[in-house]
Amino acid sequence: MKVKGKLVKMMDAESGISKKGKEWVKRNFIINNGSDYNPEVCCQVFGKEKVDALNDFQVGQELEVSINLSSREYNGKYYHNIDAWKIEIIEENQDNSPF
Repeated sequence: MKVKGKLVKMMDAESGISKKGKEWVKRNFIINNGSDYNPEVCCQVFGKEKVDALNDFQVGQELEVSINLSSREYNGKYYHNIDAWKIEIIEENQDNSPF
């Protein structure tokens, strides 16, 4: 699945240690897709390489973000993740024709 929109905010990176003793790091960012209702989508990247690569993007850039959606249950409540696995800048003069 893909989301297109303007990068409006990048949160600070979060890190910790898992129950298995492995270090982890993630970073959230907000994309505004221009929709009339609920236009902002909070995506996350997970892992040091992806968190570092997120620094290549600037607030205000138009992006196309490839995402995976997932949900998990904890104590009777469901929690959702929107994991970005590919982020591309949308060029202003991009020719979208198939040829």
